[in-house]
Amino acid sequence: MTAHTLDDLLEAGVAGRHVLVRSDLNVPLEGGAVTDDGRIRASLPVITALADAGARVVVMAHLGRPKGEVTPEFSLRPVAERMAELADREVRLAGDVTGPAAREKADNLPDGGILLLENVRFDPRETAKDEEDRAALAAEMAGLTGDNGAFVNDAFGAAHRKHASVYDVAALLPGYQGGLVARELDVLSRLTGEPDRPYVVVLGGSKVSDKLAVIDNLMDRADTLLIGGGMLFTFLKAQGYDVGSSLLEEDQIPVVTEYLKRAEAGGCRIVLPTDIVMAAAFAADAEHEVRPVDGLATGTHGADALGLDIGPETRVRFGEEIRQAETVFWNGPMGVFEFEAFAAGTRTVAEALTESTGLTVVGGGDSAAAVRALGFEDSQFGHISTGGGASLEYLEGKSLPGVEALENSAASTEPGNGA
Repeated sequence: MTAHTLDDLLEAGVAGRHVLVRSDLNVPLEGGAVTDDGRIRASLPVITALADAGARVVVMAHLGRPKGEVTPEFSLRPVAERMAELADREVRLAGDVTGPAAREKADNLPDGGILLLENVRFDPRETAKDEEDRAALAAEMAGLTGDNGAFVNDAFGAAHRKHASVYDVAALLPGYQGGLVARELDVLSRLTGEPDRPYVVVLGGSKVSDKLAVIDNLMDRADTLLIGGGMLFTFLKAQGYDVGSSLLEEDQIPVVTEYLKRAEAGGCRIVLPTDIVMAAAFAADAEHEVRPVDGLATGTHGADALGLDIGPETRVRFGEEIRQAETVFWNGPMGVFEFEAFAAGTRTVAEALTESTGLTVVGGGDSAAAVRALGFEDSQFGHISTGGGASLEYLEGKSLPGVEALENSAASTEPGNGA
């Protein structure tokens, strides 16, 4: 069954109706201010489209991991303020999730009004494993919409979670895919279906264990895997190289060895770095030098050295591979991009993606944060995912509870939806 979309809901009519929208507003904060509003910007088109059509929009979102407790540092107030600035309209904030404040503000929300509920994870039932607890909270959430409500899930970043605001509420209201979810599924299905070739996958980040299932699934689909970040050292160790004090997952060497054998047997190519920026310590101002992979532990700092970025020779190779590709998926920085001395690898990958004429997909999470931190614009890439973990699980071949819930919702009974 195919889920209904936002267009279906707008066609059915939303004027005067309460529409519950699950958005992904999990943005970084510093000193009580939003430091990267990418997810807010990405969420606004659905929210404003509904408001412009006369809906009374009630937005649900989470921020951080408050573990079921009301924690001021995880309040969505700064998010509400930034939303109002970007949308150039009032965004009301409820002081609770589904309590008296939320009910009062929802009841008095005018047509075209926007209400943001407080962090849904302030309520322990949001993430509860007990289905009855989640269902009870979902019923309270749905209750905010009255007798003619609807639900739109636009939070792809939470689609892999069986949470009350993502999964359970879809069983109580007619459910629709927001634009972000629809776009993510369209792009990711191209990456796992019949992508234009050559198809290059760039994987980085600290731990290879976080990417094993993705590698396993994409090895049969991609033409080339480029490996960077901290995870590369487990691959190099599997090839017999001494990686000094670099990040290493010894227990994953057997699995990585099997991937390398699969690649040699005719699967996709696995391209590993040939040189590394080795540093004396994990610090922004650490002394560092470029070393070939067969001499990582024989440089100035010997076995105490640790790799913090891919080297210049590797950057050229990776850039060439990316620029000649017709489809590129990138997830995970190439080095410690937060330190300028070790940001060149990640910057090179980002630049190469912007120069590619094919489909370029940045896989959310640290990758999305990196491109923005390094000064790139979202518009320079084909697609920047809003769901790091959800994107990876989809690429692993897993089903996403939030997506399945919409496919099984009651939207088909809505007027104008073929009922």
